[in-house]
Amino acid sequence: QVQPVESGGGLVQAGGSLRLSCAASGRSFSTYSMGWFRQAPGKEREFVAAIDWSGVGIWYADSVKGRFTISRDNAKSTVDLQMNSLKPEDTAVYYCNGVRSWPSTPMDYWGKGTLVTVSS
Repeated sequence: QVQPVESGGGLVQAGGSLRLSCAASGRSFSTYSMGWFRQAPGKEREFVAAIDWSGVGIWYADSVKGRFTISRDNAKSTVDLQMNSLKPEDTAVYYCNGVRSWPSTPMDYWGKGTLVTVSS
């Protein structure tokens, strides 16, 4: 298991950018695929993006493809999500987590997440 701590959320206007970061503790971080997920108000949590242990295999939800970029640094045990061309519908609490089953089935432990609010 990894224990993630997310940061970098905030308020941004539509069309703007934010970069989220996740610091994940756990000795086996470099062996796990990692993902970003989000939960909008009144909705179920959904998959956003995933990156495999090597950083080569990457998968995105259709709704963010071409706008978001996931990356990782195994030496620092971090996973980032660069979000560009943000839309009001991207407003949500964003979580990172290990990926149990590629690409979008998360592990069980959830951090507190970081809130992203996109104003129109």
